[in-house]
Amino acid sequence: MSHEDVLNHSQEQPSTPPTAASLPGPSPAGKHSRLLWFLTIPLALCVFGLFTWFSKSRTQSALAATTQASAAEPVSVFRPQMGNLSDELVLPATLQAFSEAPIFARTSGYVAHWYVDIGQHVSNGQILAQIDSPDVDQQLIRARATLNQSEANLTLAGVTTERYHDLIKSNSVAQQEVDQNNQNLTSQKAAVVSAAADVKQLEQQQGYEKVIAPFSGVVTERRTDIGDLINAGNSGTGAELFRLSKIDVMRIFVSIPEAYSQQILSGMHVSVQLTELPNQTFDGQVARNNHAINIATRTLLVEVDVPNPAGKLLPGAYGQVHFKLASPTRPLIVPSGSILFQTAGPQVAVVTAKNTIELRKIVIGRDFGTTTEITNGISTQDSVIASPPDYLVNGMPVTVQGHVDVQPPTAPKKS
Repeated sequence: MSHEDVLNHSQEQPSTPPTAASLPGPSPAGKHSRLLWFLTIPLALCVFGLFTWFSKSRTQSALAATTQASAAEPVSVFRPQMGNLSDELVLPATLQAFSEAPIFARTSGYVAHWYVDIGQHVSNGQILAQIDSPDVDQQLIRARATLNQSEANLTLAGVTTERYHDLIKSNSVAQQEVDQNNQNLTSQKAAVVSAAADVKQLEQQQGYEKVIAPFSGVVTERRTDIGDLINAGNSGTGAELFRLSKIDVMRIFVSIPEAYSQQILSGMHVSVQLTELPNQTFDGQVARNNHAINIATRTLLVEVDVPNPAGKLLPGAYGQVHFKLASPTRPLIVPSGSILFQTAGPQVAVVTAKNTIELRKIVIGRDFGTTTEITNGISTQDSVIASPPDYLVNGMPVTVQGHVDVQPPTAPKKS
């Protein structure tokens, strides 16, 4: 075909615009593949991030649990056991003198002599010491002289007033002079009364030079000696001269657990035993109670009076008071080593449901040596730590490592 034929053939073909399908470009399958990659990659990154966060959280939780477990105090616990059924309540107590008074001086001076010493029995009004007060003695002499002078002036004023009363009848003197003498007489009477009061006061001060016993008892302390400078009153160093105790009757204050408060009545007879006198029993009687339950200790304060005519009972001695109960009760038994004796009183450490410490105040009953009775503060459902260290505090975490069996006590024979 010649060049001309080619030109003619091209001129004969109609000219049509190219369509979109005829243009070069990506196919539909390529578009879907690219969109799938755009969605898959972020999803994969999110899944990887979640997996990393979950693994890290589990690792931190395990580390925290390990740290907390290592910081918790390992302990062994036990359940309090019910004691033997008993119709007797035994509580510890400290004996006190029925009356006790510090003896002070009522006048200032120097101790000239003391007549009693510690352990000596004295009677009411007996002289304990003699104080030398020269200032008071001289003041009394001056006051008596002033009283004598006032009485002499009163006598003269009385005579003068009577004379002026006679003269006024004859109009020999003016009424003004009579009134002045009457006023002078009244003034002299007041001066005599004042001087007499001063004398009486100083006589009392002089009487205080003799230190006397306010009641019958025994001298438990002597804090003075001959030549000591004494200041009147109860203030200052060394102001107390003696301490006197009335021990013919002893007082015992006992804290009764709330559970037994309704069974302790005034007039009830009790028995008292002392550690230093194990084979002797002293009879006492419930004198009174304070009619109020202590909120902190949940106890009733009861006073027991014990006659002590022979003086065998001493103030400050430790004893046990035995109360006969109207209905039998059962105390709880715990090992003696589980009791914490701190400033707040006897306590036990209880493990709570959250494995933390809770310190509870208790009331102690009888002591059997290895075990002790608890009359108030815990129950048989509590988990009590067997051998608690002294540094336990409320809220402290613990781990229970074992359980301890509580052996039943052998009750002591009643005397």
